[in-house]
Amino acid sequence: QVHLVESGGGLVQAGGSLRLSCVLSGGTFNTYIMGWFRQAPGKDRLLVARLAGNNAATSESVEGRFTISKDDAKNTLYLQMNNLQPDDTAVYYCNANDLAGEYWGQGTQVTVSS
Repeated sequence: QVHLVESGGGLVQAGGSLRLSCVLSGGTFNTYIMGWFRQAPGKDRLLVARLAGNNAATSESVEGRFTISKDDAKNTLYLQMNNLQPDDTAVYYCNANDLAGEYWGQGTQVTVSS
């Protein structure tokens, strides 16, 4: 059973930074396409960044500010978030998927004050 646990969320002022972490257990980390999604209150869950092997992609809304990366030895996915803005306020979710299925973490809250 694949299990994802996120951490690193919190309250930060506009312009600040946070780094989210997601630890995967119960699966072979480097076989999954990994991603970060976010969901603001009353809105859909949207893709923020995705990492397939060493190929990374970020959404236009965060490009140049957020960076997705991983440490295969630690089974951990990261999201470095710089120059955070109030519009980045959301619950951030880690996602892993392969041909067998799709898995989600419980989410971590990121709140950016103006």
